[in-house]
Amino acid sequence: MKALTWHGTKDVRVETVDDPEIINPRDAILKVTSTAICGSDLHLYDGVIPGMQAGDILGHEFMGEAVEVGKDSTLEKGQRVVVPFTISCGGCFHCQVQQYSACENSNPAEKQDMSASLYGHPMSGLFGYSHLTGGYSGGQAEYVRVPFSDVGPIVIPDHLEDDKVLFLSDILPTGWMAAENAEIQPDDTVAVWGCGPVGLFAIQSAIAMGAAKVIAIDHYPHRLELARQLGAEVIDFRKTDVREALMEMSGGIGVDAVIDAVGMEAHGFAIDNMVDVVKQKVGVGADRASVLKQALLAVRFGGKVSIPGVYGGMTDKFPTGALMEKGLQVRSGQTHVQKYTKPLLDKIEDGSLDTTFLISHRLPLDEAAKGYRNFKEKQDSWTKVILKPGMAAK
Repeated sequence: MKALTWHGTKDVRVETVDDPEIINPRDAILKVTSTAICGSDLHLYDGVIPGMQAGDILGHEFMGEAVEVGKDSTLEKGQRVVVPFTISCGGCFHCQVQQYSACENSNPAEKQDMSASLYGHPMSGLFGYSHLTGGYSGGQAEYVRVPFSDVGPIVIPDHLEDDKVLFLSDILPTGWMAAENAEIQPDDTVAVWGCGPVGLFAIQSAIAMGAAKVIAIDHYPHRLELARQLGAEVIDFRKTDVREALMEMSGGIGVDAVIDAVGMEAHGFAIDNMVDVVKQKVGVGADRASVLKQALLAVRFGGKVSIPGVYGGMTDKFPTGALMEKGLQVRSGQTHVQKYTKPLLDKIEDGSLDTTFLISHRLPLDEAAKGYRNFKEKQDSWTKVILKPGMAAK
């Protein structure tokens, strides 16, 4: 089959690889019909996530048709399903309390040492996201093996086309959980850094949860316009002092909640960020946490801090004093996707959530490298790229 493989920084290729096979009775094999490039895929593309190996198959946002099922899978051949990017067994302590992204059994024992050393506990398994998270092949391919297929995939009704439901695999639940982690109250003012796909869905979710005012912060005009169309007020951080503007827009008290949807590769020319860029390029200090630092300083005393943006390593000059002295509440983590897929599918089906507004490009799998390059370098116009393995190359 054809699949998109990683070979180093900014080097991804569509190659012919072995077809996946059933390994465990709970496995299923999908024929992939749609798969998306995620903003967090760009962290792999930029070479800032450890544990990648040449030839790894990328992709953690995908859906498709079940074409082969193990004897203990609950799927049936021919069913269309969306697959959460988090791989979860369904039976461990964390899965039982719906903390699916903390599954204790999905990352094989021989892969656990690195993340256990970094974080104190091994990470759970994720599709297509380095050997820190199990080294599972991803779904930017014609076919993919889905472990624990009796727990993760959600069956999609035939009348809902792929574009409407594909983002149940990651970014829609991630944006929703980001807003939920901000514990939004009806009169809250919420600031969201980053108008990429997760940030836009966090904005949409915060508004759906009743926030009185949502403020979107970015510097790409088209992405800010998408945020404005969702109902947000906007700040261009290259033209405006963000903290000063947020104080003014919140009546001088500071915003009630902040959402960092940027993560470890912040943009901008703040001095601390420029220093972090240099450190990241030479492999010292893996995370550029400029946005998170801004957010901690901008939120009001007793405010809430939600971090859906991906961080993977260490950062320095971190304002721990602001955390303590302002009495902030912080919530973060990989998304417990399985917890959210059914209620969000219901919202898509009844029309209360639209997930298609941010799709800018649909490409055949053969043009995946072009999709990565432009999603990275033309972020204003390439807002979301969908790869269609069944689409003929032009």
